[in-house]
Amino acid sequence: MFTQLREDIASVFERDPAARTFWEVLTCYPGLHAIYLHKLSRWFWSRGLRWLGRATSHLGRTLTGIEIHPGATIGRRVFIDHGMGVVIGETAEVGDDVTMYHGVTLGGTSWDKGKRHPTLGRGVVVGAGAKILGPITVGEGAKIGSNAVVVKDVPPGATVVGVPGRIVEESASAQHAERFAAYAVVRDQDDPYAKAIHTLIEHSRELEQSVAALAAKLQRVEEEAAKSRADASKPEQLRAIK
Repeated sequence: MFTQLREDIASVFERDPAARTFWEVLTCYPGLHAIYLHKLSRWFWSRGLRWLGRATSHLGRTLTGIEIHPGATIGRRVFIDHGMGVVIGETAEVGDDVTMYHGVTLGGTSWDKGKRHPTLGRGVVVGAGAKILGPITVGEGAKIGSNAVVVKDVPPGATVVGVPGRIVEESASAQHAERFAAYAVVRDQDDPYAKAIHTLIEHSRELEQSVAALAAKLQRVEEEAAKSRADASKPEQLRAIK
């Protein structure tokens, strides 16, 4: 247990530059506390002591703001940063080295008794406020952007953003996949949907400017034609007076 505790604290130092001392992480990081309270609640749960498991889970929720059902499976070196508002459902499976931020939900979409919560592969990063729903699989090394809503399987190494979640990067190179991305943010990454919308807006603006220019030219032509007709009618008016 102490070996695993050292692993967990070392993983905090790797992923949080704000961490300063071993004692600070041990005493002041609710994500770490929630993981170890979950270990206790799952121990009760797996031995048929369901009420004690739920009571321990409820205590962990009260103390940390992180709700992990005692039936959930949590891997090694899982880091929940900040953590407030995180909800992990009963049949969720979280792989080793996963990182989650505050407001994340691993939820179910049905009332079936079987598998109804997501499975996260090794090294997945889930940004703040993201919702991963249903018995889907998020592949190893994938990144889920902040506030994304994911309801379909995500391939390994992919990056997903938006509502509903859409893949903006199919897979990362081996070198890129090994780099940790805080909040699942990848630099110099463009959302193709956002780019397409931006292009359409620019095209619409250009069309509006072209139509305005054509309308101005048409008005000038009409004014010149009216003036020419007025000039042509003057000699006839003079002859009529004579």
